[in-house]
Amino acid sequence: MKQLLSYIYPVTKTIESKYSGTLEITWYNGKKHLNSANANYSYGSLQRILKYGIEKIELSKVNSILVLGMGGGSVIKTLRTDFKYTNAIEAVELDPVIIDIAKSEFGIEDNQHLKIHCTDAFNFIEANTKLFDLIIIDLYIDLSVPDKFLSTTFWDHVLNSKSSKGSLLFNASVKETDIDNVETLVSYLKTKVYKVAVYKKVNKTNTLIITSSL
Repeated sequence: MKQLLSYIYPVTKTIESKYSGTLEITWYNGKKHLNSANANYSYGSLQRILKYGIEKIELSKVNSILVLGMGGGSVIKTLRTDFKYTNAIEAVELDPVIIDIAKSEFGIEDNQHLKIHCTDAFNFIEANTKLFDLIIIDLYIDLSVPDKFLSTTFWDHVLNSKSSKGSLLFNASVKETDIDNVETLVSYLKTKVYKVAVYKKVNKTNTLIITSSL
């Protein structure tokens, strides 16, 4: 019924989160979205933005993926459904409320091909010893990427977790005030990897950074 009604007007319920504030699960035009107060967290514009980035990556050569910032799991759904990706994915999400939403509202659950870690992405990547062929970084609190995820310390750990021929996809910014920090990061990454591509105003909003080693 909610799905049908959403073609007439949005149907929304709210859930409170310690980390993300008020979250909204909204049916709109027959599709369910997860939003924060000011941003789409999953299954809306964010899904289109990350899909744009994934299209730039040769997934046939990717045997393992790490997602830092799972949200409601829309990027996992995109990989499985739109790109028919069947290999292993590990996902990290700080907020247990969002993990519960991903499971109960969107069917994103642990299985033999998906492992979900409920922990801080910085702590996870600092301790990580595995190598991944693709690391997707999508770490927002509402509209902002916390400063620690723009630090060279964090990115050194990310680079150490990337396989020798692996790629990185970073959903880098929405706010114009973050651009200087993003440009500093791009300059740093250019000293560490073969190629760094920057795509601005993806879906008219976000900056994406994609690195490759070949």
